[in-house]
Amino acid sequence: MRRLFATLLVYSCPNDPPALWTKFEDVMSEDFLRCKTLIASQVRTKVLDQINGFLQSMGKTISSFNLYPYDFSMDDMESQTRELNVERNIIVAVANLDACIPLNQKQKEPFNVICEKVYNNKSGAFFIDGPGSTGKTFLYRALLADIRSKGHIVLTTATSGIAASILPGGRTAHLRFKIPIDISNGGTCRISKQSSLTTLIRESKLIIWDEAPMCKRAAIEALDDLLKNIMNSNEIFGGKVVVFGGDFRQTLLIVHSGTKAETVNACLINSLLWPCLQKLQLTKNMRAKLDPLFTQILLKIGDGLEQADSGDSVVIPSSILIKYTNEVDSLERLIDAVYPDINSISENATLSLNRAILTTKNYFVDEINDLMIEKFPGESIEYISFDQTVDPNHQAEYVNFLNTLSPSGLPPHRLVLRPHEPIILLRNLDPTEGLCNGTRLICKSLTKNVIHAQIAVGHFTSKKVFIHRIPLQPTNDEQYLVPYKRTQFPVRLCFAMTINKSQGQTLDFVGLYLKEPVFSHGQLYVALSHARTSNAARVLIKPEYFSSNDIDCTKNIVYREIFDQSCYLSKSKYPTLLAAFFL
Repeated sequence: MRRLFATLLVYSCPNDPPALWTKFEDVMSEDFLRCKTLIASQVRTKVLDQINGFLQSMGKTISSFNLYPYDFSMDDMESQTRELNVERNIIVAVANLDACIPLNQKQKEPFNVICEKVYNNKSGAFFIDGPGSTGKTFLYRALLADIRSKGHIVLTTATSGIAASILPGGRTAHLRFKIPIDISNGGTCRISKQSSLTTLIRESKLIIWDEAPMCKRAAIEALDDLLKNIMNSNEIFGGKVVVFGGDFRQTLLIVHSGTKAETVNACLINSLLWPCLQKLQLTKNMRAKLDPLFTQILLKIGDGLEQADSGDSVVIPSSILIKYTNEVDSLERLIDAVYPDINSISENATLSLNRAILTTKNYFVDEINDLMIEKFPGESIEYISFDQTVDPNHQAEYVNFLNTLSPSGLPPHRLVLRPHEPIILLRNLDPTEGLCNGTRLICKSLTKNVIHAQIAVGHFTSKKVFIHRIPLQPTNDEQYLVPYKRTQFPVRLCFAMTINKSQGQTLDFVGLYLKEPVFSHGQLYVALSHARTSNAARVLIKPEYFSSNDIDCTKNIVYREIFDQSCYLSKSKYPTLLAAFFL
């Protein structure tokens, strides 16, 4: 309840927070009231203190909301102690500590190099380069467990919320280092040198930033400037040990209305920092043991070397292709391949979370999810959003038009849900507790004003949470006739999702619905690389977008400049004869 109250304050902007506090103070105090040794004022202080902690994890403080007549605040020393204790008290799971033992040789090399820098108080800046299934996350977990088990602080971050939630103690890099979302070249982190966060950063022994290729180089350059300032050092990253990781074959950062050249220019590889990073490669692919030919095909698609004769198109192996007959029947066969027994899924909801149909745009996602709504058993509840223009004078003119919009990152106007259905969160509500943009959950029960859900993946699996309506606005990347906001539960069904949203997700079976071809670097690679073997992937291509002779071909966009400039292209030798795979 206290966490729900904090998220309501931050995201719903109630008109009278003190009145809300007065109304629900007793409910939020029940567990502390059962402690007979606490008097009323001590109970109130504990409740406010915990709410303040939740608010701080979301970038706010309790003083912003005037909840109580007196000034409820901690002095700098208390604040610093809290920040340090939160990191030092992260539980090191035995499984993660044991992960140090079975590291393969290619993982041991970066593990030993990084630990040598950490334990000998040396500086180091690294980039861990590895395709999917080479064990980057496994290596991260081993590093975190080993260093934290010795009482040291490690700051774990990632570009996306979902990637951050997979790692113990993970935060988005933008949240952790107060990096502006719309940062441009020369931008800075919004951290005071006297803040408790500065103390935490100074005390840390290691900083990890996963999915670095997905962020602007300006963000990483801002971190470099921040660390140099905090550590009073001109060494790269202030002399700290910093580890970046990622796969440049995957989707890159988004430059709105930007050209290919502008996108490439905004990447990390074009930063002056890039040559200074020591490159550590993970090349032993776990997937290769299960399906070596499929693994080679994926790498060639990612590197842009699996192109057909017709330019930037690629032939999809017949073994994973759903033959197109007509739109309705073909899509039904794709759905049946991915979700063969919908009744079993409704009884065991976790089955649906290891499967998904991926596509290019939200309109196609909605098309598939609407079909799944009809198939899924149980009583549904419909949530209708309140869409309003930022300028009230335009409300009457545009309200019906706004209801039809389905922009990226926003929930639909008409949200239909049933218990046990899988949903995906669309905002970083509370990353410290696993509520990140991209977190997948299972609906447990549905009420008029609150969705009771359970986190289904990542470090916070099985955690029960409450989700409420919040006002949301399209990102700056979305251009509409009139600025507007939508008040709705920040979730979507996730039987289907966009390829970009799927990055960082763990899936056992993937369907790819190409009603339109992919439109940006790495999308085809990301979609197919979710599958561990070719038996766990199915692709449906709508042939109207291709010539009649190319019904098994689809576009594969790869910015080869990325690999040329980074000297990053896979060094593995591809099989010269893969014809059997396409039969």
